Amino acid sequence: MHIDEEPPLVVPERHRGSARPDDAGQATNSTIMDQVGGVSGFVYSTIPVVVFVTANALLPLLIAVAVAVATGLALVAFRLLRGERLVSAVGSLLGVAVAAGIVAWTGSARDFFVIGIWASLAGFVLTFGSVLARRPLTGVVWNVLHGGKHAWRSDRAVRVAHDVATLAAALVLGSRFAIQQWLYLADNTGGLGAARVVMGTPLTVLAALVVVWAFRRSTTRLIRTNRGRVQHRDERAGEA
Repeated sequence: MHIDEEPPLVVPERHRGSARPDDAGQATNSTIMDQVGGVSGFVYSTIPVVVFVTANALLPLLIAVAVAVATGLALVAFRLLRGERLVSAVGSLLGVAVAAGIVAWTGSARDFFVIGIWASLAGFVLTFGSVLARRPLTGVVWNVLHGGKHAWRSDRAVRVAHDVATLAAALVLGSRFAIQQWLYLADNTGGLGAARVVMGTPLTVLAALVVVWAFRRSTTRLIRTNRGRVQHRDERAGEA
């Protein structure tokens, strides 16, 4: 009897009924949020920005820079005391330190935001370009996290979901670059600070929700389908 060859499961087999696609989806979603520090990580990253803009309006530039860096250090200590991972806690401080170094070198307060502006442009090019190449980035990431062996691009519903999710990320990144670059050229430091806060955590969370939806849709359709196929194949092999 001929048995169609199917790709192997990438999710470890457990006792029947003990693992569900939704469980895998929840684990993946948790992994994504953990890697970026969760919602609190986004909030922590905006505090030094608010402090810098406020201090810059009241104090000399170099003192404002020092206050922002000191705030970043205090946040790292606080997060470590709360038991957070060192990588997550130090990541935001590194960004503040580099931005502060650029400001100290150029003597321009607006340069505190220059790294974020150009990082947004790079992210937009990467995400939008991946959709044009018909390999949306969120789909590639989902497949890697699930073993890299799913033919996810052959499932139209899954591919469209990742097109939408990746375009959502591209929209957020592109709008950040366009608005903040305009404010940068206008030398509007206060506006840059406000845009960084408003277009930071809120838009990131919205885009993340779309990505989570695409991940869950992929997990439900592909892993459940593969399990059904493998079970059917095993039953046919047993009958043979």
